[in-house]
Amino acid sequence: MIRISFFIFIFYFFLIGEGILKADSNPIKGDVENGTELFKKNCTACHSLDLEKKMIGPALHDVTEKRSRKWLHQWIKNNKSLRESGDKEAIAIYKEYGNIEMNSFPQLSEKQIDDILSFIQNPNVKEKKEINDINNKDINDNDKEKEEKQFLIKLIVFCLVILSLILFWILYRIQILIKLINNKEETRVTILSKIDFITSILYKKILGNNKRKWYLFSCLIGLFFLSGIYETWNLLMKIDVNKGYKPEQPIYFSHKIHSEINKIDCQYCHSSAKYGKVSGIPSVNVCMSCHITIHEYNGDYLEKGKNRKEYNQEIQKIYHAVGWDPETRKYSKKIHPIQWIRIHNMPDFVYFDHSQHIITGEKKIKELKKVNLVCNACHGEVQKMDTIEMSNDFTMEWCISCHRNAEIDTKNQYYKEYFSNEKSKITVDMVGGTECAKCHY
Repeated sequence: MIRISFFIFIFYFFLIGEGILKADSNPIKGDVENGTELFKKNCTACHSLDLEKKMIGPALHDVTEKRSRKWLHQWIKNNKSLRESGDKEAIAIYKEYGNIEMNSFPQLSEKQIDDILSFIQNPNVKEKKEINDINNKDINDNDKEKEEKQFLIKLIVFCLVILSLILFWILYRIQILIKLINNKEETRVTILSKIDFITSILYKKILGNNKRKWYLFSCLIGLFFLSGIYETWNLLMKIDVNKGYKPEQPIYFSHKIHSEINKIDCQYCHSSAKYGKVSGIPSVNVCMSCHITIHEYNGDYLEKGKNRKEYNQEIQKIYHAVGWDPETRKYSKKIHPIQWIRIHNMPDFVYFDHSQHIITGEKKIKELKKVNLVCNACHGEVQKMDTIEMSNDFTMEWCISCHRNAEIDTKNQYYKEYFSNEKSKITVDMVGGTECAKCHY
C-alpha cells in the first residue's frame, strides 16, 4: 500500500513538474511577417538581419532558447530597470558590450515584442506573397520584352531584304551601264536614252503627254519633299531629347530593391525635393544610415543577370567611398567622393522648382497623370526600375501640354485666397503657366 501511494505521489509530482515547465516556457506566438518589419525599423541599427552575426549588439540567433520570454520582454521594454533590479544576466551583457546601454522600447506592446521574437525564432519565413507578385511582374515584363525583340528582329530582317533587293537592282543597272560604255560611240546616246528611267518608263509608258497626270505626279513629288522637310524638322527637334537615357553609374543602385521591395520613401534620400528647387543627390551618409548594419544583400529578388556577390561588391564600394571599415567598425580619413552621372538635367536657361510641383501641384498632378506618387508623373515608375532612366521627353512642348491640362488646387493654401469662390475649371496656363518669363529668365 505504501509502495502504491509512493508511485502515485511520483506520478502527480511528474505531472505538476511538467505543468510548471510548460508554464515557465510560455511559448512565443507571434506574427513573423510583422515581426520582420518591426525588427527592420527598431533593431537593425545595432543588430544584423543575419542573426548569427555580432555587431554593435550581440548575435540574436537562438536567444529565445537561451532566455525566457518574460526576461526578453523586460529587457526590450526597459533594460535599465532590469539591471537596476540586480538581474545578473542583464548586468553581465551590459559589461560585456563596454557598458553601452541598449535603447529601451516602452512603446512596443506585448504582441509586437512577441512578433519580433517570432521572427528571431523563424528568420527564414519571408513575405512570400509580395515576392511572388514581384516575380510574376518580372515574368510578364520579360514576356513583353521577348515579344518586342521578336517583332524588332522581324522588322530588321524585312528591311534588310528590301535593301538587298534595291542594291541588287542598282548593281544590275550599273553592270548594264558599263557594257553600254564599252560599246561604239555612235550608238551610246541612243541606247542610253532608251534605258533612261524617266523618258522610257515614266514619260512614254505611264504619263505620256497627259497634263493632268503630270500635275498629279508633280503634287506627289511636292508632298514627298514636304514630308521630307517635316521629318527633318522633327529629327532636329529631337536633338538632345534623351528619353531612355540610362548611363552606368559608378555604384550600381537598384531603385526596385530600395523603393518597391523595402518601401523606402523617395524623399528619405531626395530630401531637398519637397522644399527646394532640385531633388538633390543623397550623400553617402544617407546610404550609411542603413548600410552601417547591412553588409550583405540577403533579399530574395535578384535582377536578371545579377547575383548576390555583385550586390555585395557594390556595398563595399560605399564603404570605400566613405572610408568605413566594417571589421573594426570605424571610419578612416580616407574618403573617395562618388562621381555620379546626372540623368535629369535642365538647361541653365530653364527654371524648374521641385517644391512648387510637389507641394502646390501634387494633388492635381496625380489626378491628371493617374499616378500614386507625384514623382512618377515626370520620372516614370522609378520604384520598378533596376537601372534608372529618363522616362519622358522633357521638351518645352511636353511641359506646356501639362500646364494646359493640369488644374490648380483651389483648396491649396496659396490659391484658396484668390480662387476660393471660383467654380469653373482653372488650369495652370490660365494663371500664367505658359508665359515665357515663368520658366526663362
